Amino acid sequence: MASNARFAEVASLAGDPARAAMLHALMDGRAFTASELARVARVTPQTASGHLAKMVAANLVQVEPQGRHRYHRLATPAVAQMIESIMQVASSLEMKRAAPVTGPRDAALRAARTCYDHLAGQLGVALADALVAGGYVALTRDAGMVTDAGITLFGEIGIVGMDAAALSAGHGKNGRVLCRPCLDWSERRPHLAGAVGAALCARAFDAGWIRRVEGTRGVTVTAAGRRIFCEGIGMRGFWLD
Repeated sequence: MASNARFAEVASLAGDPARAAMLHALMDGRAFTASELARVARVTPQTASGHLAKMVAANLVQVEPQGRHRYHRLATPAVAQMIESIMQVASSLEMKRAAPVTGPRDAALRAARTCYDHLAGQLGVALADALVAGGYVALTRDAGMVTDAGITLFGEIGIVGMDAAALSAGHGKNGRVLCRPCLDWSERRPHLAGAVGAALCARAFDAGWIRRVEGTRGVTVTAAGRRIFCEGIGMRGFWLD
C-alpha cells in the first residue's frame, strides 16, 4: 500500500491545473511534445517542461525520444485509470451544483471517444453490452473474462496478439489485466478496458472502423465499422437507431 507521503505527492501533481490539463490531454492515448502540451495547458514551454519533469520523476508520465523531439505519454494504464476516476468524481460533484448533465458537454465526445487506449462513451458502452449479451465476455463489478466464444470472435475480426493461452490465463502482455470494466464517466455504465479493450480499439483504428476527430479524443464510426460492430459483434446502439 502506498504511504501517505506518496499518496499526497501523486495527488498534488495531478491537482495542479496546468498538470491536470496535460494529463487530460494525454488521455488521448497519443504522445505529445512539451510545446504541444504547453499550448493545451496555456503555459510557457519552459513552465510545461518543469511540470513534465516532475510527472516523469513520479512515473506518471514517460518520455520517448525520437530524433530531435521528445514525446510524452502516460506512463501506465493505471495512471489513465486514475485520471478517468478523478474525472468521474469531479463530474459527480459538479452535478450537485448544477443540472444533472453527465460527462463532456460536447455531444461528439459523449457519443464516442478514446479513454487512454480503449473505447468509451456511448460507443464503448454499447460494445461492452454487445460482447456481454453475446456471451463473448463476462464482466463483474471489477473484473472480467473472455469466454471460448469470445476467443473465436476476436480471431474472426482480426485481433492478433491475443492467443488462447494468454486469454485463458487472464492477462495480456507485460502482465496487464486482460479484461475489466471501466466505469464510463459520461454514461455511468461500464465500457471495456484492459488488454482486450486496448486490442479492440487498436484493431478498430487499424481496420478503419473508426477515425479520430482531429484535435480531440472523439472518434467517428465509419460504414465499415457499423457493419462489423453490428453484424460481427451484435452491437445495438445510438448510431443504429
